[in-house]
Amino acid sequence: MTDDNPQTPLAVLRRVFGYPSFRGEQQAIIEHVAAGGDALVLMPTGGGKSLCYQLPALLRPGLGVVVSPLIALMKDQVDALRQAGVRAAALNSGLPPGEAGAIERAARSGALDLLYLSPERLMMPHCLDLLRSCRVALFAIDEAHCISQWGHDFRRDYQGLGILKEQFPEVPLLALTATADDPTRRDIALRLHLEDARLFAAGYDRPNIFYRVVEKRQPREDLLRFLADEHPGDAGIVYCL
Repeated sequence: MTDDNPQTPLAVLRRVFGYPSFRGEQQAIIEHVAAGGDALVLMPTGGGKSLCYQLPALLRPGLGVVVSPLIALMKDQVDALRQAGVRAAALNSGLPPGEAGAIERAARSGALDLLYLSPERLMMPHCLDLLRSCRVALFAIDEAHCISQWGHDFRRDYQGLGILKEQFPEVPLLALTATADDPTRRDIALRLHLEDARLFAAGYDRPNIFYRVVEKRQPREDLLRFLADEHPGDAGIVYCL
């Protein structure tokens, strides 16, 4: 099946991101948000949540605004988007002097497709004034479980993000998380005024992730034996005190 329209979701997916097709509910989410709908997206880590706001931001006129909790995550996504030819930038405390002003001017002039912000930065009056001066395509709240006091990574400034729906009622808003039980999900919807948003919930089963508890005898030797016996040649991360 061919797709000759250069601005359909599938065509943009292939041209910009280099993927041949969508996974799971990605296409349904993207089409819903691109058409102006609000959404609450529950999708496991590695399920492709980023595309669910990056692609509709490219399909809609204006600036896609992404709220993200970590500077490292912002940098990783902005770098990848720029390599794909997308005009992306991030406003955070790690910028060198003068760069924030240049990014703000680019946002106002329409020279950006996506702008990443921390919740603390977004809640500043100066930043809200900046967004009011832009044509905003959508708002995306990444790691949305941080909004809820029930979430495992609570961030107080996330709780103020309901102001986005209050001040920009016509702009589609989507909240995305990989970890939200029912109380957290209800809290996210309530605080972001997404009670009427469409819910997209993918399964959380990740067969490659599991817990195992073993008795510790000689920590260094135990770890080396575990790596040699069960993960030779693999890459991974070891967390320890």
